Amino acid sequence: MNETSKTVFTPRIFSGIQPSGGLTLGNYLGALKRFAALQGQGAETIYCLVDLHAITVWQDPETLRRNIREGAAAFMASGVDPAQSILFNQSQVSAHAEMAWLFNTVARVGWMYRMTQFKDKAGKNSENSSLGLLAYPALMAADILTYQATAVPVGEDQKQHLELTRDIAAKFNHDYQTEHFPLTEPLIEGVATRVMSLRDGSKKMSKSDPSDASRINLTDDADTIAQKIRKARTDAEPLPGSIEGLKDRPEARNLVNIHAALSDETPDQVLARFEGQGFGAFKPALADVAVAALEPISRRMGEYMADPAEIDRILGQGAVRADEVATPILESTKEIMGLLRSRP
Repeated sequence: MNETSKTVFTPRIFSGIQPSGGLTLGNYLGALKRFAALQGQGAETIYCLVDLHAITVWQDPETLRRNIREGAAAFMASGVDPAQSILFNQSQVSAHAEMAWLFNTVARVGWMYRMTQFKDKAGKNSENSSLGLLAYPALMAADILTYQATAVPVGEDQKQHLELTRDIAAKFNHDYQTEHFPLTEPLIEGVATRVMSLRDGSKKMSKSDPSDASRINLTDDADTIAQKIRKARTDAEPLPGSIEGLKDRPEARNLVNIHAALSDETPDQVLARFEGQGFGAFKPALADVAVAALEPISRRMGEYMADPAEIDRILGQGAVRADEVATPILESTKEIMGLLRSRP
């Protein structure tokens, strides 16, 4: 089956975030801000808290429930509108798990072992990791293809998983001589899709970093955001007039990229204003931009989290809408494979 499929699929964007808590500026710029911007742009948008992925490693149940709600609050506080997009948590739509099993019969074991995320998470003691962790990419493919999603906004670190999704779709289409699944395209764009640590520009900003000063959390207040930016690691050189001049200055490049992403400019536009100036001038300006963008998100997240029942209601409504899209696609997939339809 080649990529010039005759089947015309409904333009549909799917993406998800694992509810692991502690969402950061990196999650906002690399995902949430983009998710909100994609609404109303000609494609259906479906966004998911992938809690089935979360339990591939052990989770404290109460913490997981809170993290699911916090993730939903972050989506909405960042501009994802449940009236425009479908917003739900994965485990409430059983089609994800059913499709994942079907894809377990299509995907090859060797494909799973080559996934770098499995190697990173399983480490040297991979035989003691859960089977779910190994099969994680097949579930990710199910998340996407259960909705016949035509595009997925991804960061560079997730590109391998999307390539596997395309491999599974192509093999299914070839094995069953059909054009049932699209070869989903990646949406990789933006100047700060990979936000780096404020303490080490060579490392990705992460909630797992021991130093809280390395990241800006979406729950940080204005004073904390400003303080972390003031203390961010930089160098003594003045800023150049273009991004090429920051090639060997990872911390400086990271801060410029963050400013550009938050202010919806290019890095070169930001540098044009600060050329020749040092970080004594740049950091206060970046702090102002960051506080203006992130403090309202932190405040709205707090308001949503104060009413967990309302979050649950919104997620439940989203799950009903997601199921209406997913179930017919799942049923037709089963029929193609020779399974009897479970619903008339």
